Amino acid sequence: MVFLHGARQTGKSTLVQAIADGRRNASYLTLDDAATLAAATGDPAGFIRGFDGAVVLDEVQKAPALFPAIKREVDRNRKPGRFLLTGSANVLLVPKVSESLAGRIEILPLWPFSQGEIEGVRETFVDALFAKANPRAPDKPLAASKLMERVLRGGYPEICTTRSAARRDDWFRSYITTILQRDIRDLSNIEGLTELPRLLTLLATRVGSSLNFADIARDLSIPQTTLKRYFALLEMTFIVQALPAWSSNIGKRLVKSPKLCLNDTGLLAHLLGFSKDRLGNDPKQIGPLMENFVVTELRKQASWSKAKPELYHFRTQTGREVDIVLEDRSGRIVGIEVKAGATLGAKDIKGMKALAELAGKRFHRGIVLYGGQDTIPFGSRIHSMPINTLWAGSRSSGKTQ
Repeated sequence: MVFLHGARQTGKSTLVQAIADGRRNASYLTLDDAATLAAATGDPAGFIRGFDGAVVLDEVQKAPALFPAIKREVDRNRKPGRFLLTGSANVLLVPKVSESLAGRIEILPLWPFSQGEIEGVRETFVDALFAKANPRAPDKPLAASKLMERVLRGGYPEICTTRSAARRDDWFRSYITTILQRDIRDLSNIEGLTELPRLLTLLATRVGSSLNFADIARDLSIPQTTLKRYFALLEMTFIVQALPAWSSNIGKRLVKSPKLCLNDTGLLAHLLGFSKDRLGNDPKQIGPLMENFVVTELRKQASWSKAKPELYHFRTQTGREVDIVLEDRSGRIVGIEVKAGATLGAKDIKGMKALAELAGKRFHRGIVLYGGQDTIPFGSRIHSMPINTLWAGSRSSGKTQ
């Protein structure tokens, strides 16, 4: 079976309905429908046995009891392509569910639109990072104001179709309410989630920083156990992400602090109250926002790339750091540093040099993505490139949206 999961409003239902419409004898049902949900939870085995052809089950996390029933049906008939599931929560973080699906499922993430999907460009930046030659620079420079518009907009499909900042704020406000008041309550069966809105806003202020549960729990005046349970719920609904630490010693990666990211910079900007005018008056705020933007774009591209790298961050005990480290399956290392400014100096590659020294022969290249327009070499394996190099791919026939 195939499980398509991701945050709400990223287009999962639209996509799977189109797939179901294109297949003969395929059924589409959503567990957002009360009657369907009642049938699925009342008799899971009978519900699954009732389908002759392929079936699409939307928002399947609402009925976890379906997974053992689907497992038994898949074990009875191993023909692939019979079940296409979607979920707005990562049910694979639930041990019993992940055990039911092991070896029987292909998992595909669906993130908000990437910049290339919005522009109708086939993005190959991640695979180009691991090629012999440097990634291709963009054909046209992108003005700083246009880049900031992209960052503030983010990638949620509905937001990509509106130019009104007020409309975006209204949409994000309703979106957050839906996630916190409905989806998370459905997952947790906990009524006392009054701290979640404050927690989400506080996490937004700490994007790009190490995830320190003790500090956050102290600031919110809640126990660490409660905080970790709330954070896990935000992870399950794809709102927050933890970027693990990279170390040449795999064992040490497990104990080093991850960095905090949100799944979309439009959502992040809304939580922080950022606008073009505000950022123009306070440019120091742009750095973490731009770093989060690059992390999310790389994560999207990594999911469809041939290299399939894992994403990390790097920091030494002396404070040398690299914002993003990509490691492919053969162990090759690529460092990505993000600088919102249009000028660079030698100090901007100190962390990259530390990473290259530690990784040794495994270090493939380092790229500093910055707000300038030129590609500048800082040695044979380290270059700076404009941030819009991220989506400087080959032009497709039309825009995805």
